[in-house]
Amino acid sequence: MDLGVLIGIPFGLFCIVISILISGFSMDTYMDLIAVFITIGGSFAALMVGTPMDRLRRAWTIFNIALRSQNLRVEEIIPRLVTFSEKSRREGLLSLEDDLETIEDDFFREGIQLVVDGTDPDVIKNVLYNEMNQLQQRHKGGIDMFDFWSKLTPAFGMIGTLFGLVGMLRSLGDPTSIGVGMAAALITTFYGAIMCYLILLPIKKKLEDRDINEILVKEIILEGILSIQTGDNPRIVEQKLLAFLDPTTRSKVKQTE
Repeated sequence: MDLGVLIGIPFGLFCIVISILISGFSMDTYMDLIAVFITIGGSFAALMVGTPMDRLRRAWTIFNIALRSQNLRVEEIIPRLVTFSEKSRREGLLSLEDDLETIEDDFFREGIQLVVDGTDPDVIKNVLYNEMNQLQQRHKGGIDMFDFWSKLTPAFGMIGTLFGLVGMLRSLGDPTSIGVGMAAALITTFYGAIMCYLILLPIKKKLEDRDINEILVKEIILEGILSIQTGDNPRIVEQKLLAFLDPTTRSKVKQTE
C-alpha cells in the first residue's frame, strides 16, 4: 500500500477533527446529513452524467491504483536488457526466444518477440509507441474523471450554501435562527472543500505520477529493445538506459548488477 495516501487522508481528517475540538465547538455542529447528500451525492450524480459508465464502474479500481505502491522494478529491467544485449551479440537474436516465457511484463515480452521475429526497427517502434499511447489514454481517462469530480464538489458545496441561505432568508423574522441557518449554509462548502483538496485532487496527482513513472519504464524497455536489435555494445546499452534515471535510482541499479 502507498503510505502517502494511506496515512495522508486519515491524518488530514484527524487534523480537522482535532482543530474543531480544540476550538471548543461540538462535532455535532459539523455533522449534517443534508450537506452530505448535496455535496457528495450531488457531485457524484453530475459525475455520472459527464463520465462514460464503463469508466465510472472502474472508479474504485482506479482509486485502488493510487492506494497501491508502484513497483516498477527498474533495478531488474535494465540489467536484464543488458544481459539480453550480451546474449544476442554472442548467440544471435534468435537465442532470445528461449527467454520469452520468463518475461512477466507483457510490453517487454511483446517487444522481444518482435525482435526475435526479425521485425523492422521502425515497425517495432510504431507498434510499441502505439501501445504506450493507448496506455496513456486509459490512464488519462481515470485522471480526468478524478479531475472532473474535484471541480464538481466545490460547486455543489456552493449549491448547498445557496440552498441553506434561501432557508435562512425565509426565517428572518426569527433573529435567533439566523446564526444557525448561516452555519448550516456554510457546512456544504466546508464538505466540498475537504472532498476536493484533501481527497480528489491529491488522488488525481498521485495517478498522474503513476502514469509518468510507468511510461518512463516503457520508454526504457523500448530503447533497450531497439538497441538490442541494432546490436549496440552492451556497455552502450547500459549507458543509454541509465540516462533515463535520476542519480539515486541509477546508483541502486548499478549496485544490483
